[in-house]
Amino acid sequence: MKDNVFGKRLKELRQEKGISQRRLGEIFGVCNQTISFWETGSREPDLDTLLAIAHYFEVPLEQLLED
Repeated sequence: MKDNVFGKRLKELRQEKGISQRRLGEIFGVCNQTISFWETGSREPDLDTLLAIAHYFEVPLEQLLED
C-alpha cells in the first residue's frame, strides 16, 4: 500500500488501545510476526482482514488506507 499508510495507522491504533502485536495477532488469527510485517509494509492483509481491522478499531476503511 502506498507509503505504508496502512502499517503506520495500524501501529498507531494498536498502541492507542495498548494492545501488543501478539494480542492483535490472536484477535485476527495470525501470528505476531504477521502484524509486524503489516506494520512495516513487508506484507498486506487481504480485503476481508482489512475490513475486520477497520471494524475492530471502529474506524472507516478509508482512514486505514488514505493520507
